[in-house]
Amino acid sequence: MVSEEELFASVDALLNEEPHLPPPAERARLREAAGITQARLATALKTTTQSVKNWENGRSEPKPPRLDAYQRLLNGWAAKHPAPGAAPTASVAATAPAASAEPAASRVETADAPQAPAAPAAAPARLPFRPTATSRRPATKKATQPAADPRFPHGPLAVLDGDGSAYGVDGIVLDCPVSTVVELVEWTLRESGLGAPKLNRYGKDSDPLIVLTAAAAVKLGLPERLEGHEQRRSLRLPEDHPMVKQVVKAKWRLTQRGFGPWARIYRKAQGRERQCVQLAILSWDALDERSWPGVAEMEPADIARVLCIYAQRVITPRGSTAVSGLELMTALRPPTRAVRDEASGNWVPGHNPGSLGTEPMDPAPPEATPEHPVVVNCGWTGGFLNEEAYQWVRPVDLLTDEECTLPFAVGLDLNTAFLAAAARLVVGLSAPDHFVGPKFNPKIPGSWLVDLSHVEVDPRLPSPFTPDGTRPTEPAWYQTHTVAYAQELGYNVQPIEAYLRRETGAYLDPWHDRLKTAYVDTLADLGVTKDLTDAQFLAAMERHKDVDPAMAAVLAAIKATVKGGIGKLRERPQGRKYKEGERWPALQRPTWRPDIRAAVISKARINMHRKLRNMATMTGLYPLAVLSDCVVYPSPGDSPLAFLPYAASGKPQPGGFRLGPTPGLAKLEGVQSMLWAVDLMEQGYNPARHIKGGDAVLDEGE
Repeated sequence: MVSEEELFASVDALLNEEPHLPPPAERARLREAAGITQARLATALKTTTQSVKNWENGRSEPKPPRLDAYQRLLNGWAAKHPAPGAAPTASVAATAPAASAEPAASRVETADAPQAPAAPAAAPARLPFRPTATSRRPATKKATQPAADPRFPHGPLAVLDGDGSAYGVDGIVLDCPVSTVVELVEWTLRESGLGAPKLNRYGKDSDPLIVLTAAAAVKLGLPERLEGHEQRRSLRLPEDHPMVKQVVKAKWRLTQRGFGPWARIYRKAQGRERQCVQLAILSWDALDERSWPGVAEMEPADIARVLCIYAQRVITPRGSTAVSGLELMTALRPPTRAVRDEASGNWVPGHNPGSLGTEPMDPAPPEATPEHPVVVNCGWTGGFLNEEAYQWVRPVDLLTDEECTLPFAVGLDLNTAFLAAAARLVVGLSAPDHFVGPKFNPKIPGSWLVDLSHVEVDPRLPSPFTPDGTRPTEPAWYQTHTVAYAQELGYNVQPIEAYLRRETGAYLDPWHDRLKTAYVDTLADLGVTKDLTDAQFLAAMERHKDVDPAMAAVLAAIKATVKGGIGKLRERPQGRKYKEGERWPALQRPTWRPDIRAAVISKARINMHRKLRNMATMTGLYPLAVLSDCVVYPSPGDSPLAFLPYAASGKPQPGGFRLGPTPGLAKLEGVQSMLWAVDLMEQGYNPARHIKGGDAVLDEGE
């Protein structure tokens, strides 16, 4: 005979099962009886209108935690609006479906968001997947808001997991019932509601991005990992891979990058309608750990949060952060705009003033790299610009006894120093013209051959004219800002030659403004704000990475976007098969502009030297070493508060280093023993490099 315990156990098992929903048609009837639109229901359940449509026509089923909330709502509606001829009941599970209810697919949708056509009511329902209880839920902090553009109601991108859940902006979860890459592309363009509006009135909308987890990649027929002898970012699926053939057979195209970690699948635009989807495959190392620390290991909802914040504050990722940094320049300064053709009266693409145009431009020989065709073809032997970031260590014999007795060496790192240098930076927009014996003009951007060996600089400071800080000994090529600084120091300069540009403009201004805002806002989300005192600022910087790992990853990506974008302006040839003198793919871009990169680095290095000189004047302190945007000082304490100059009022002295979250201001980078630093210098090491971890070099690749 069955015991009472067994009966209760069986009943409890039933109670613990997932709630059973009424048939799709009954769900739609209850919603309509309550006078609620699909769009309003989607907002209440933090999902999408398309998902509600799918639930009501049988294409898919909700998943926890929405399943329980949806069940509760339907129960309430069923009590208020029983089916015709049925007694009111508190449980929807016992309610019979209304015979007169229309199929959901035949109803008129009242939502204002664009929707894909609904599937027929007879379509088979997709069995619901059951992700783990808490691992798929997005973080509770809402740092972003859904896109305001009605064309893209679900944000700029989604992270697709193996169970068909596509995680988007602000915790939205889309149902993505696809099994191939071609189906995914078509779903993205027709049903997903993903994308982002253009950043400039003359630009283009950002294409939707789908990020694939390892499980999603395998489900779509892709290998979980790419293997080969090349660097991971250079690997591609072979052209005879079944997935590549499938894409081509469906009349889709791949860019020259092929099907790699960042794949772009497109068709030629039909009128103004773009047909392009960007894919990023996490298990193929699409998100570099250096630029996106810890992101690839996060849960899909958290990955979506990080990438959506970056997309809304910077740009929808289109590759590495270096690629995104370069794409942001073009998105904010589009090469063309609509102009009226006087002959035909039609609107045609025309040059957009202030942009770099549509055609690539060869640099002047001293601005190029040694392997560039301009150099190789003309046999140039006149030298090159050497505008690079500092890598300098003060010789040990120039250390005083007093400095050697100080107990600490403290590193100050300038916040996004190269971004600060891009502010109001006038660069050349036209091709270079050659001049012999020109008079120097600090307002004209270009490259100048000039002898600066006569400029005297305190040996305890690096020379402002060379990256290694040594005094120049002969004429060399310098960017305008470097030569102008020699004039600022009171010395006469007489250029021998110059390559100058007649058309100029502050090309990087909108790029600087957007990235600066993104950087400051993200720091503020981590508790580092402008209103903090210097002591509070240092304390906040000490713990900011632990406040919110997702936001800390966004901050790291923004910084990498700055450095990578500047470095990408002079991308060198990649691959073992390259031969000197050949053109490489990067040269086909209008944004291959080594002269603009040189201008940014020159201004950043001059800004650094100016602060070093002012610090020496105000405090008598001289640096131990400088690496890029990090300077190391001997200190009596373990904090920059122990040696930075302050006025009697407690405010920082202008002209020297100041603490703060704004680009160009300083933060504490590290504290080490002074004896340790001196010992390193005796061995030929750079203390700044050891404190920073050697991550300050502007990347020219990616």
